[in-house]
Amino acid sequence: MTQGPLLCLVEDDPIMGESLCDRFELEGFRHEWHRTAQGALASIGNRPYAVVVSDIRLPDLAGDEMFGRLLERRIPLPPFVFITGFGSIDRAVQLLKMGAADYITKPFDIEQMVEKIRTLARQQRPGSREGSSLGVSQAMRRIEEILPRIAKHAGTLLITGESGVGKERVALEFDRLARDSEKCPFVAVNCGAITESLFEAELFGHEKGAFTGAVRSKKGFFEQAHCGTLFLDEIGEMPLAMQVKLLRAIQERRVVRVGGEAPIAVDLRLICATNRDLKKQVEEGRFREDLYYRINVIQLRIPALRERKEDILWLARTLLDEISLQHGGTRRALSARAEQALLEYPWPGNVRELRHCIERACIVSPGDVLEPADFFEDDSVVPPGQSTTGDLASYLQECERSYIVRALTDHGWQILHTAESLGISRKSLWEKMKKLEIREA
Repeated sequence: MTQGPLLCLVEDDPIMGESLCDRFELEGFRHEWHRTAQGALASIGNRPYAVVVSDIRLPDLAGDEMFGRLLERRIPLPPFVFITGFGSIDRAVQLLKMGAADYITKPFDIEQMVEKIRTLARQQRPGSREGSSLGVSQAMRRIEEILPRIAKHAGTLLITGESGVGKERVALEFDRLARDSEKCPFVAVNCGAITESLFEAELFGHEKGAFTGAVRSKKGFFEQAHCGTLFLDEIGEMPLAMQVKLLRAIQERRVVRVGGEAPIAVDLRLICATNRDLKKQVEEGRFREDLYYRINVIQLRIPALRERKEDILWLARTLLDEISLQHGGTRRALSARAEQALLEYPWPGNVRELRHCIERACIVSPGDVLEPADFFEDDSVVPPGQSTTGDLASYLQECERSYIVRALTDHGWQILHTAESLGISRKSLWEKMKKLEIREA
């Protein structure tokens, strides 16, 4: 038996079901055919399906209701492709808002259907872009590609970027790739939150009685990170006097506690991060040149969110799923106008600000589909967009535009891959983008 992707088919029509199963076998797909929604509900979540293909009209339970029940379980779900007649397109659009991957209308082109399924199944495999942990933009994919090599060979890393871009997230990924055991510690320190008088004691530790209030000996951050990773965030805020001692500790891999005499050996990986221009600080005499070159062996710059807009909707959906799971709420979706607003906003606070906006929207919105006003208190941020109270043609056009933008974003605005995922030619995609005035932000 072929070991191709395992598909779940939910179809009550015996002729349609048998025809699709025959085609799946020819294409090298394994498949399980359920003729009722209840049968599918019992299997989905317990079987390693790559894709679920389901009719909306089923004898015991509508496809959209089946999908809703699965979402309530809050379990990882494979991509869903729904089959619908023209009269049920509005229900299919609602399913997209709920999180379905795609829908096709009867009568459909079997070749295009197979390509959709193949593309979705391919994206579920480890290493695919959909499995990204940092982003889908070219810049973040590049960082994700080189991190394993850096983590394997580098003991020191400098991460730069504006506040809120996700420097600690990259540091955690570096640590995950570099660690030999789950027991290896990851110690994060915000240098901007430590008062100058306490810097040495916090980093290197202190002995009992070393100063007023030192009622017991304490390990510093260097000792706590022994055999693991020490992450010094906002290292540009460190006082000059402390920079000398830090440089010595890095070079000698030993520290001496405040009030102590015996050196303590430390073996760790060091990650430094800053939102400042350290080279400029060196020129201005506010950061030691020797320390700068010691920590700047390998540097990764994390672009601002406004420089990698392909990541905005990907991050928004990821955060929506995380927040829904944490609070046990229903899964939220973004309206077309909300997506437009998120893409057009400059995000001065970067990913941190986006997370706050997502959390706000989940709290203030009474519905499952989020609108621009749920994210932003300032009405001037909300784009006018198209009215959802117009005729059906306008509504469907807005839905089509939103769906194409989402597909382009998920595939890094690569036209060929996006067209393949949509089951259309590159020429057709270009024509639709021109008609719908879709341009990369």
